[in-house]
Amino acid sequence: MQVQPRPTDTQAAAHDRVYRALRVQVMHGELAPGQPLTLRGIARAFNVSMTPAREAVWRLAAEGALTMSSSGRVSTPELSNERIEELASIRALMEPELASRALPRAHFALIERLQTINAANAEAVVKQDAVGYVRTNLEFHRTLYLRAQAPAMLAIIETVWLQLGPTMRALYGRLRRNEPPQHHRMILAALRAGDEPGLRLAVRTDVTQGLRHLMS
Repeated sequence: MQVQPRPTDTQAAAHDRVYRALRVQVMHGELAPGQPLTLRGIARAFNVSMTPAREAVWRLAAEGALTMSSSGRVSTPELSNERIEELASIRALMEPELASRALPRAHFALIERLQTINAANAEAVVKQDAVGYVRTNLEFHRTLYLRAQAPAMLAIIETVWLQLGPTMRALYGRLRRNEPPQHHRMILAALRAGDEPGLRLAVRTDVTQGLRHLMS
């Protein structure tokens, strides 16, 4: 039996660095839907060898953040309407639950932090910065959901966000909004009031309304 050599600490660190950086780029929509990538290009961009670049791509493909064809072509996902609907359903089921679990721990400092993030989100809308909008929108939700203390559920939702990232960027770039959505303010109001049904409704509406535009 042939034993595969273990990666060196340097290779493991390089792989993790490339993985984390690419993961953020995909989740925040810095890459367009269907954008082709090459291992050589990734290795050059991050100044690493082909091995950590390949391992990072395999890991991201396993999470649905990248797709790999049988010929080895790597690209960001292009989602069908059916796939978008499926991912929207997961968000509609799980994110209100995460928000509900966070509600008992929604202290004043958390609400203040969410207000600051929402202000940055509104600024991205005014500037028509699609990547900035997606980034601050996800930061708003993640900051709230971290208070749920449900890491397994949050990990599942982050995988959904990964798959949706490029498509969400394309959507907001196409809509050209000049006013931020109202639902974050509804979420903040429900948190202040301790209104769990209102919070669930606001989160569910927020995470599904934008996705409907993708299927229109």
